[in-house]
Amino acid sequence: MNAQRKKRLAIVSLIILGMGASAGLILTAFEKNLLYFYSPTQVSKGEAPVGKPFRIGGIVKINSVARVSDGLKVSFDLTDNKQTVTVNFEGILPDLFREGQGIVANGKLDNTGIFQASEVLAKHDENYMPPEVAEALANSESDIEMPHSYGTQ
Repeated sequence: MNAQRKKRLAIVSLIILGMGASAGLILTAFEKNLLYFYSPTQVSKGEAPVGKPFRIGGIVKINSVARVSDGLKVSFDLTDNKQTVTVNFEGILPDLFREGQGIVANGKLDNTGIFQASEVLAKHDENYMPPEVAEALANSESDIEMPHSYGTQ
């Protein structure tokens, strides 16, 4: 091989190596910022990661909301009509939050199996439920019938 061909091969190799390293860094950053969705049944089965952020969704169980005296700390049970997970949240809840309401919460599962929410999102009107929650409820073999408009906008 002559010197010019070796130089081209080295440049092409460096470009390919640089592109591969860039792609690897981008995919790593993308993976760290993903929030996977889990239903209460999946969390109860141990499928959700402990100590890593994810989303959980379901229905706020009736008579389960408990507020601490300062008013910012709240605890409630989230169910998919098959399993139930306790959620702790500190902050201001959305105006539409109530028992029997479909919600999605972002946060982490602690070592005791309680979900520590950093954000709680409630549905915005009577006819909408987040698609993940609607699917989780549909997959739970429950006797409770969902309104047929859930999961549609």
